[in-house]
Amino acid sequence: MHLPNLTAFRYFDTAAQAGSFVQAAQLLHVTHGAVSRQIRALEESLGVELFERRNRAVFLTPAGRQLLHVTTPMFERLEDVVRQLQHTQREHALAVSCEPTIAMKWLIPRLGNFHALHPTITVHLITAGGPVNFAQMGVDLAIRRDDFHWADSVCGLRLCEETIGPVCQPHYPYNEEAGQQVLIQSSSRPQAWATWERLSGQSLHAANKLELEHFYLCIQAAMSGQGIALVSRLMVEDELKSGQLIAPQGFIPDGSAYYLLSPQTLDQNPRAEVFADWLSEQLTA
Repeated sequence: MHLPNLTAFRYFDTAAQAGSFVQAAQLLHVTHGAVSRQIRALEESLGVELFERRNRAVFLTPAGRQLLHVTTPMFERLEDVVRQLQHTQREHALAVSCEPTIAMKWLIPRLGNFHALHPTITVHLITAGGPVNFAQMGVDLAIRRDDFHWADSVCGLRLCEETIGPVCQPHYPYNEEAGQQVLIQSSSRPQAWATWERLSGQSLHAANKLELEHFYLCIQAAMSGQGIALVSRLMVEDELKSGQLIAPQGFIPDGSAYYLLSPQTLDQNPRAEVFADWLSEQLTA
């Protein structure tokens, strides 16, 4: 025997409990016509009428009441099982929010190592920056630079200081006299070049400037020889090791630091504590 699709039974159950196709449509976030079509298709498939339609009102037929006795506990049981499965999954998962470029250029390439060491913990990575609303975002941890204030209730573990410096392609003409350089900067940190010049006591004579939305775009532009990007060391560690980029003047601390933020102390969440220990090891390796 071929059963009608589950959607039709869901529409029927909702309409039967609401006593209205209109209210069912509102509950299901669909149109009244969609509810009516699904229920009509179900009736045709079963060969029985499930509702009596009187003007704008609908009433269950004996067959409809008989079916409702089955669908209601069926969907309640199904929802219970789904909740249990999701709860079990969350027990082994760790949701981590991280600034996009740090996630892309530093964290993601190293997550394989974490999974190899801790195969029972699944990391769900969400890319975002700035202030963190843990409940609203549904995350357990957040990796952030301390360029904003977080609540006293938030636990912050200092990971490392931020160091910044200019990087470019190995054959890019990096010298102050040429005056042909293009300085690349990210709109997410517009004062980065000014900060570097103030702290280093140096300046570059640029023929032009290129502003891009994200640091990972700046890094890609530098790698393709379009100019000199002012970036965090964390963002280009792998590119420096591979020789795709060089840092002619190294990196200097800019007075800020990266933190691992948590809505509770790390010892209250064993998975978070394991991740924090691993993260600290990676940053000091």
